[in-house]
Amino acid sequence: MNKSSIDYSVYLVTDHRGKTDEEILNIIEQAIKGGTSVVQIREKTASTKDFYNLALKAKEITEKYNVPLIVNDRIDIALAVKSDGVHIGQDDMPAKVAREIIGEEMILGVSASTVEEAMKAESDGADYIGSGAVFPTATKDDADSVSKEELKEIVNSTSIPVVAIGGITIENAESLKDAEIDGFSVVSAIMNADDPKKASEILKEIYNR
Repeated sequence: MNKSSIDYSVYLVTDHRGKTDEEILNIIEQAIKGGTSVVQIREKTASTKDFYNLALKAKEITEKYNVPLIVNDRIDIALAVKSDGVHIGQDDMPAKVAREIIGEEMILGVSASTVEEAMKAESDGADYIGSGAVFPTATKDDADSVSKEELKEIVNSTSIPVVAIGGITIENAESLKDAEIDGFSVVSAIMNADDPKKASEILKEIYNR
């Protein structure tokens, strides 16, 4: 997969809460059919074996549609299933070390909520930045919040793609457009949508406007 040509416009992050593996896999497929362009599989509580098995099945789907599969945090799982990349946070393994382990071919995404973090991530070998939380969200505390002005500064201070994360919905996505981000990273907006395909289509349309 050519890293420079990846479309980050609609970036789905999975959430297992209240869902079976089959439901998650179905949502992934429906979302891709609607225009989701990157899928990150995230498992905070699953056993290594369960995470591995789910990631392997997710990769079958993403490969079918030629969409990159990114594994959250777990470099061992990413390497085991030969995913397209891995995404790490500020409290995970240093990006420079992660890059050494995964090599140059795999995508490396790094979470950053300040210009300093974003610039360091880029210099350490990140291929893209996930920046947020741009809106209040149950999964991030206030210390990680990023204003639209800060988001714009992060975009302007780096030469790699920046994806906005945190609390993004169909209703508020439009307001981020003038920060010139490379995509919307969403969880609930697709995972909890009545129609994940339709939700993806709408987010794609908002991004492309």
